[in-house]
Amino acid sequence: MKDVGIEKACELTGKSKATLGRYYSENPEHADRFMPVDAVSALEKSASYPHVTGALAELNGATMSYDKLRKNISSSGGVNNDVIVLSQRFAMLMSEYSISIEDGIITINEAKRLLKETSALQQILIDMKLHLEDETG
Repeated sequence: MKDVGIEKACELTGKSKATLGRYYSENPEHADRFMPVDAVSALEKSASYPHVTGALAELNGATMSYDKLRKNISSSGGVNNDVIVLSQRFAMLMSEYSISIEDGIITINEAKRLLKETSALQQILIDMKLHLEDETG
């Protein structure tokens, strides 16, 4: 809720400040209170990052790829544009890898940047696949 702000959180969830406060209270008397999933979803949609979803993924040993763009429509330009974007992104990955491996050790932060680039490549390939499926009918 800190990411969104309490006033906005109340508006998004339809809950009062007191009710929201009880959800994240550490007092034993509120231990049995849980925020409804639709309220969590509304907050995460407005937040800069889906914190609860990310935490659940980590607890279950999963990884999550998060695209801040939240595209609801496919990108224009078709396959030709996808190939150009793919080439540029692959160059960025190789550049990042070259810098990361320079000292013979890939640090956690370097690995996170490499993961971000590979996730971006994966998204471009998915877009490209969708464009190819559209063109083949």
